[in-house]
Amino acid sequence: MSEWKQKRFWQAATVVESGDGFAVELDGRRIRTPAKAALVLPTGAMAQAVAAEWDAQAELVDPMTMPATRSANAAIDKVAAQHAEVAGMLAAYGDADLLCYRADAPAELVDRQAAVWDPALDWGAEILGARLVPRNGVIHAPQDPDALNRLALRVHAMTAFELAAFHDLVSLSGSLILGFAATHDWRDPETLWDISRLDELWQEEQWGRDDEAHALSQTKAAAFVHAKRFYDWSRS
Repeated sequence: MSEWKQKRFWQAATVVESGDGFAVELDGRRIRTPAKAALVLPTGAMAQAVAAEWDAQAELVDPMTMPATRSANAAIDKVAAQHAEVAGMLAAYGDADLLCYRADAPAELVDRQAAVWDPALDWGAEILGARLVPRNGVIHAPQDPDALNRLALRVHAMTAFELAAFHDLVSLSGSLILGFAATHDWRDPETLWDISRLDELWQEEQWGRDDEAHALSQTKAAAFVHAKRFYDWSRS
């Protein structure tokens, strides 16, 4: 049996002001989240992005072509309801940040990690006031608690919409520092994604590309770029 899909029933999606935010209406009927909450968005830019996704739907609605809508739903239905738990989970990445776990061989990989990852850690120390220290190997070694606390305070201060985007930036890259680097425009999201994939790109150079792994990485890259865009929409 094929999966049931909702048919398009509206002619146009429009953005309307709603209290301190913006809502999207389908022929005058306001969109609600899957949990039946009001879909009220913090900025006009985000609302316009959501409306454009609904306007772009053909005869059958395909949620997979609506990343802004799905991110907004997640912010309202999930993140807002458990903000502290989500923020705490993301802040914990700082104690096991991808950028801090380095190879001890071969020398070419060691040098590349230092050349690419050290500037990101230096940026974090300068801009975020938190110095994370690299170490060789994969055995966990705790970071400075004061540095972790400063990073955690920044995460907990985010709004639900910012945090929904930040969740994907951090979890996809494996790095709290790269997540912050994206939100601060230290590098463009495509470059930051490549920085997070340094080890995988190295393996591809040595052994050739695995097509299935590459396809998965492309999907994750698109999600990372969308997360950065959604974060910007949450503030513009």
